[in-house]
Amino acid sequence: MPPRDTTLQSRGEILRDAMEIIEAEYATPLELDDVAARIATSRRHLQRVFKEAYGAPFRTVLCEVRMRRAAELLAGPQPLTVRAVARRVGYRQAAQFAKAFQRHYGVVPSLYRQHARRPLERMPSYATTPATSTRAGSIGLRYPTG
Repeated sequence: MPPRDTTLQSRGEILRDAMEIIEAEYATPLELDDVAARIATSRRHLQRVFKEAYGAPFRTVLCEVRMRRAAELLAGPQPLTVRAVARRVGYRQAAQFAKAFQRHYGVVPSLYRQHARRPLERMPSYATTPATSTRAGSIGLRYPTG
């Protein structure tokens, strides 16, 4: 038996609320328990909602948001160091950030930045799309409507 419309609507609201928090506070140490408490749901229910919507756990979704923002900062007009980008997206250690970024995009942040500042037609494909052979990969975040 498929879920009721009210159940689907409720899950959509929970997901929207959780994603608003993640998008606004990705640079802070966010924990699933804290987000669940703030949107008045249980930890387990929030885990299920993320898994159903994205096929990935909360931590992977948070990492996806952080990596997307890091790529934007690295490609932006301001010359930021990798350490500065790491701190802006919630990593205390630049080395930990660089490792996560390479796992996600298949290239180190400094090389990504170097290629991202060139015209798009000259950028290698690995510098514009997430690596497909990574653990995190790209989960293709989409936001519920309604």
